[in-house]
Parts: sequence; structure tokens; C-alpha cells
Amino acid sequence: MAGGSLNVFAIPPGVGFVDVLAKGLLADHRRNPLDLAATTVLLPTRRAARSLREAFLREGDAAPLLLPRMQPLGDLDSDELLLDAESTLADLPPAISPLRRRLLLAKLVAKREPMSPDRALALADELGSLLDEAQMHEIEFAALNALVPVELAQHWQVTLEFLQIVTTHWPAILAAEGAIDPAERRRRVLDAQAEAWRVAPPPGPVIAAGTTGSIPAVARLLKVIAAMPRGAVVLDGVDLTLDEAAWNAIDDTHPQAGLQRLLQVLHVKRSDVRPWPDAPATPPRAQLWSAALRPAPTTGAWRANQFAADAVQGLTRIDCSTHEHEADTIALLFRDQLREPGKTAMLVTPDRTLARRVATAMRRWEIELDDSGGTRLGDTPVGAFLRLLADVAAQGWAPIPLLSLLKHPLAAGGTATAAFRRDARQLERDVLRGPRPGPGAEGLQRALGAESPFVTNLAQRLGAFDLLFAGGDVAIATLVEALIVAAELLAETDEDSGVARLWRGEDGEAAAATLDEMMTAARDLDPIAPDAFPSLLSAVLQSVTVRPRYGTHPRLAIYGPLEARLQSADLIVLGGLNEGTWPREASDDPWLSRGMRKALDLPLPERRIGQAAHDVATLACAPRVVLTRGERVDARPSVPSRWLQRLDAALAAADQHVPRDLPHARWVSLLDLPDAVVPCAQPAPRPPVALRPRSLSVTEIETWMRDPYAIYARHVLKLTALHEIDEEPGAADRGQFVHDALDRFVATYPDSLPPDALPQLLAMGRDAFGDALARPLVWGFWWPRFERVARWFITAETERRAAGARPRKTEVKGTLTLSASYGDFVLRARADRVDSIGGGIGIVDYKTGRAPPGTEIGTGFAPQLPLEAAIARAGGFKDVPAATVVELAFWRLAGGNPPGEIVTIDGDLDALADAARDGLLQLIERFDRQDTPYLSQPIPSKRPRFSDYAHLARVLEWSGEGAPE
Repeated sequence: MAGGSLNVFAIPPGVGFVDVLAKGLLADHRRNPLDLAATTVLLPTRRAARSLREAFLREGDAAPLLLPRMQPLGDLDSDELLLDAESTLADLPPAISPLRRRLLLAKLVAKREPMSPDRALALADELGSLLDEAQMHEIEFAALNALVPVELAQHWQVTLEFLQIVTTHWPAILAAEGAIDPAERRRRVLDAQAEAWRVAPPPGPVIAAGTTGSIPAVARLLKVIAAMPRGAVVLDGVDLTLDEAAWNAIDDTHPQAGLQRLLQVLHVKRSDVRPWPDAPATPPRAQLWSAALRPAPTTGAWRANQFAADAVQGLTRIDCSTHEHEADTIALLFRDQLREPGKTAMLVTPDRTLARRVATAMRRWEIELDDSGGTRLGDTPVGAFLRLLADVAAQGWAPIPLLSLLKHPLAAGGTATAAFRRDARQLERDVLRGPRPGPGAEGLQRALGAESPFVTNLAQRLGAFDLLFAGGDVAIATLVEALIVAAELLAETDEDSGVARLWRGEDGEAAAATLDEMMTAARDLDPIAPDAFPSLLSAVLQSVTVRPRYGTHPRLAIYGPLEARLQSADLIVLGGLNEGTWPREASDDPWLSRGMRKALDLPLPERRIGQAAHDVATLACAPRVVLTRGERVDARPSVPSRWLQRLDAALAAADQHVPRDLPHARWVSLLDLPDAVVPCAQPAPRPPVALRPRSLSVTEIETWMRDPYAIYARHVLKLTALHEIDEEPGAADRGQFVHDALDRFVATYPDSLPPDALPQLLAMGRDAFGDALARPLVWGFWWPRFERVARWFITAETERRAAGARPRKTEVKGTLTLSASYGDFVLRARADRVDSIGGGIGIVDYKTGRAPPGTEIGTGFAPQLPLEAAIARAGGFKDVPAATVVELAFWRLAGGNPPGEIVTIDGDLDALADAARDGLLQLIERFDRQDTPYLSQPIPSKRPRFSDYAHLARVLEWSGEGAPE
């Protein structure tokens, strides 16, 4: 490999970079295998190093080999360097821990402007990125002070003051820590390595392969390697076919921009770049992409292009309807690839949502994918458990985080997991569904009405951690330590310790290391408000990535663009090819404007687009490639990636196109398609008459008429709807609050109203609303309406009593026994209010919602008050003797305009009561026949407004109302 002033080589895209590299190295050292073992190969990533190792095995036919030393530059650790001069590193300070740096920067941010710890941490990350970028590109922060654009002077001064965190305060903190930033240390190490090799080149060959040298220190090292007698720089995908005019017109967004800059640093002309020994010729596909992505001013050359037929052979494009469709299509491509023995496939995408969806879709076939993006620690089982535990303590044992914690697979509380889960479900049914109980274990015990051993056990295990949230600021290390203790106690079973269950596996080990580092890194930081701890913990856990060490499929993988460099597979899927996804939008720097970045010689955002374009253009040259995109992402139309548009335009100019003939997108719709669609019939259960209800309330009679199936489900199947978890008060609760307040007021003052009637009623209303008044919905909307109702009610009640009416009973229960052929049937009722009016009685029903129209009452579909009249005439209400019913009225108490309204039922009330009673007897007789089914909503126009059982009856399915439009 010696010879020439600089040894710079190229391997064309699409030929399998690591295989060609391995083949060339083996051929060069075949006569002296020991020389291969003395070779050092520098690669961009650890994954690339593993791929080269596998390539040597393939090229060597699995024969025993003394492999070269393979060193990743992208994951560089100073301990892995090859420096001969140990003294060079002896005086180099250590790199500050990344977490320690984040927390210290967050502390500086919060000192300048008070904010939550998670927000401070987010700003610290932004500052850290600026630090890293400036140090990688060797920009002195002193230059910031001289950079004051006139048009932005005032704004810049504010920003400059904030950036004093990194220009002034941060260097002082690093000096006190006796450390330097990781990027700065990496730069110094690379420069030390370059200088060591410049002065004394190593005796063995050194090959730097596949790196673009985008970091100046790396580029300088590459220059030294290229100049060494036994050194070589091997570039991936240098376009040696692009004409000189186009090459000179390249801008930052072009795929060759990075390599062009590197060649300029190396002082190497493109014509001096030599093909790697035994490398194949540039494939036609590479020439196609070169033409498609040529600089815009030179696209006139498209008219002269005529691409070889095999340029698009093996290249396919699939435009899917949605993001989900795209993921399912890729999963089918993967599954189809596995039918061919030994064949491999990989998805490359920067879209993490798409990657997760593909991984999830593959689990349909019980296939776990190797996803280079990994999983954030906070989203793993152990990470989620820790986050939930912190949320429970911070939110006072609120129902949703508490239930999520108790139902987590790691929660056991010192018992068998099955028993613990059973107790958790019982607690859910008892107090966690419906209105929120009081805070903490004490609130749960009060809501239960008796001491619960399960809650007591929880309190004992979580109490010490819980107690920290009851006071003032607490040290971060103290919170973390208490979290660990509580987590171990809660994870303990009757057989295994919490330590054994929590800290095993990839996520457990990562969590243990992260929490330990967190305690160390936060050792001297200011205490924080405990309520802020969950967000801080989440931010720390989410910054750690966990990757499985085993259990993934050996022939399938998902890579991000960086991890995919130098990788190859029999099938490569490039997914998420939409504008804004690949490439990502060139987002603005939160600290520096474009002009400022340019003046400081920092890369502009467009440079990332050029790097992404190089990734796509290189990967898309493989023999078999599928390009995919979703036409709609997150329910919004998407735009095809600019590279797809360029490819289409270049091919169209040559009267060619990218094939779109793969069937996998169509197969997706067939995955879950049944052999036949059998429409669901309307349910018509006919339980034995002996099991049918013999007693119903007057409101249930209306349900019976409108939706018999609901009566069947409630009284035969004994099914009742559960309340929502941590349920917000609803319309029924509002009605109950108003009923309770009015009932108490009328019962307290049955004869005459006090002078302060309105304040008395409002006070009773506050008692009735109780803790619900603390909720914004109740205080902001319901209470003002109740105040209006109260004023109207006092006026109406005063006028009513002046006319001679007197309350006789409120919330009074009544029954009426009806004789039927199968046996007695008991009708039950609870009247809101029964008044004495002259020689008769009036029955009042309070309605905070709508009152039934008169037509519904007349036709019998709203029989509540007529049936209560029948009960009253028969003397069925407790302590209310039989009497003539002279009034049936709904009091509408909406609190709007008007606040209230009395709606009386007109006509012959005795006749109405008789008709309701007779109609009920007919209904009873009909359902006392075995052949009468409990139909669901038999008359659609009369169906109830709300039903807890419509989903069980599958109404939307058999009625056709759930059919897609």
C-alpha cells in the first residue's frame, strides 16, 4: 500500500464496503498472515468493527485467522488508543462524567432564571450540545464577545449574558472539578495520536476506513495516516464519475460535500484517489444516484442521460397510505425475506416511531429485532417502575399512577405476585374508581372505611420515601437513595428479594449504574423541591439507551443512518423517506443565528442534510433496495423526500422510472382479513323466567321499555358498569349535589323559610358539593350555576308556599306490588319530594338536565312520574297516606337562562297513572313468557340517550351505525 505522496483509496457504494475491505487486506497479507495481525484498522463505529470482523470470517471461509486490531473512532475511548508516548496522556485531565456535566450546567441555568429541574436539564443539554460542537470544531468562545450583529444587538446582548454560563462560569467549574469536557479530551487525544504517529509511524499498517472526517481532529489524524509509509485512508462512496463542473458546484446539501471537504483538508485531488485493490467497478445504480443528486445548476445534463436497465434492477419504491401501513409493509418484507435460507435484511430510518412500529409488527411472528436505536431506560420495565414510584409519591398516591405502579410486573410487596395483583384489583374496585380519595395511605384507609392490610403493607414499604415529599427541599442523592430502598421493598416477593428482581437484565443493570452515577454526580448540588424529582428522574433515565445483548433475530436488523454506515444486507429498506423526516428540517440553532454560525465558522444546518444525503445515496446502491414512505403521517399529508423527487425527475428525463411492483403493501390488508365476514345478529337472550327480575325501580321501567337488553345485563347477568379511574364529577354527580342540597334545605325548613334562606341554602350547597369544589370544573362552572339555581329556588319556594303548598316528605321511598301470572312484581320508587296541596298531594322530580317531553310521557316512554302517582294513590310511599294526586311536576334546575323552571304534566292525572300501571302490567306479562327476548334497543327512535351496555350488545355492529363511511 506504500507509494505515492498520500495513500487515499475509495470503495464504490453498493458493493459491500467491509467485504471488499477485508478481501483487499487478506490479499495484501496472504503471504504473511502475521503482518495482518500487526495491522490496525480504524472504523467509524463499534458496529462497523464487528461487521469487518464478520467479513474477515466470510472472506477467509471461516479458516483460522490472526485478525487485525479494529478500533472504532466514533466511540473513541482514550484507553483504547495506540499511543506509544504514555506521557502525552499523563497530564491530560479526565473527562467529566456526562451526567455530572448535565447536572452542573442545569444548576447554572437555574441560578440565572428559576425553573423546574427538568426544564433546566433540557436547557443544560442545549448548552452541552453547543459546547461539544464548538470544541469539536475548535471554536474559541472568546470570539462570541466580538460577534454583535447590529440588527440583533439588543437580543444578542441578552443571549450573550446567558451564554456566560459556558464562556465564563463553566471553565471555572471544570477547573475546580479537575476535568475537561469529553469533546475537548477527545480532540486532544486525537491530536496526540496524530502527533505520535507523525513523529514515529508504527511498524505495522494503519488503515482508516469509512470515516468522513467531519471532525477537524479526525481529519488531521487521517492526513497523518495517509502520509505514513504503511498507512491508508479508504473512503466510502467517493463519486469518481461526476464531471468536474458538477463537482465544483457542490454545496453543503450534496451527498459528496463531506468527502469533498475531507479531500481539501488532505490536499488530495479527486483524480488522485485510487480504487481499493480488487474493488468492483462503480455499479450502474451509483451512477444513477450520482446523476439524480447532481448540483441543481447542472441538472441540464439529465437530458443527455440514458441509464442502463440494471440501474433500477433490484430497486423498488413503495408509497404506503399511512405510517402504520408503512411499518406493516416493512414487516412483511422482512418476514418474506426469512423464507430464503441465510438471507439478511435491514431497515434504515431516522424515524424512531417507524422503527418501533416495525419491531412491534414483527412480534406477530414472535420475532425480536436488533434495533440499534435501543430503548430509552425510562421506557424499560425497570425504568418505568422507578418513574411510577416517584410519580406516586409526588402525586399523593393519585389513582392513575398508583394503579399503574401496583399492576406493574415488578410490584409484589413481599407477597406472591398473583396475590398482590388480586389485592390491587380489589383496591381499584373499592376506592380507586370513581372520585379521587384523599392523599396517601391515610386517604385510602379513610375511603375504605376500615383498615386494609394491603394498604398498610404498602405504607410500610413506601413510607420512608413518601415522607420526603411531605416537607421542604431535599438533596437529590437522598431522594435517589430513598427511591432505591422503596423500589427494592416493593419489588420483593415471598421467594425473591427486591435486589435480585430489580437489578438484573440489561435494563436492571443500566438502571443500577445510572442511579449510582446520579447519586455521585449530584453529591454537592442544591436540594430540590421533592415534587420536581419525578421529572428530573425521568429526564436522566430517558437519556440512557438500553440495547438487548441477546434474543434478537440474527438475520434482521433496524439501524439509524449513523449505525448503518458500512453495513450491508441482502435486502435494504430505506424507510420514512418524507421531507421533515429524512432529511430532517434544518432547524434553527437556539443560541446562534445562521449569520453568527457562519462568522464563527461553525457548520450550518444544511451540512447535516448533505451527510444524510450521502447515507441514502450510498445505501441505495445496494443490489436490492426498497424505498418506502407513508403518504400520511400522524393524520397529515406528507411530502416525498427531495431525494425521491430528484430520482423520479432524473429517470423521467430518460423516460425511465423506479419499479413499484412489490405486492407487500397490498398483502398488509389481507393479514387480518377473515375467510368470511359474518354479520353479528341483534342479541335476543331468553333467560328462564325464574331468573328474570321481579322488582324494578320506576326509572328502570323506562329502561326496560327502551332497552330490554340493559335490564337483562344488569339484573340477570349481574353486570354493572365500573366507574372511571380517578373519575371527574359528571352530570349525575352534579344532579346528586343539587338534589342533596335542596333535600336538606326543604327537610330543615318544612313550614316556613328563614330570613336568611339564600345564605342557608348556599351553605348547604357547599356541604353537598364537598371536596368536589376543589376541582376547576366544579368551581368554575357548576357552582355559579348552583348559585343561580339557589336564588331562583328561594323565590319559587316562597311563592309556592304562599299559595298553600307544603313539603310533606323528601327523598321518600315507595313500593307498589302488582299481581302477575308468574307471581308478584314489586315496583320501587324514590320521590324527590311529595307536597301537600289542598286535599291532595303533588309529586316533584328535580331535573338538572332535560325533562322528558309531554309526548314521551303520554306514550308511556317516560313513565316515572305517572308510576309514582300510581304508588301514591295506593299509599305506597312511606308516611304518606293514600291521596289524590293533584300535581306532577318536573323542576328544571339547569342554572342557565332561566335558572329554573317548573314544568307540570297536564291532563287527567288519574287516567295517566292508570295507563302507566296497566302498561307496566302488560310489560310484565309479556316478559313472563319464556319466548319473549330481551332485545337491545328494539325501537331505534326510542333508544336511551346513554347506555352502559350498548357495547356488550354490539349495537354499532348489527345496527350498521358503526360501518365506515
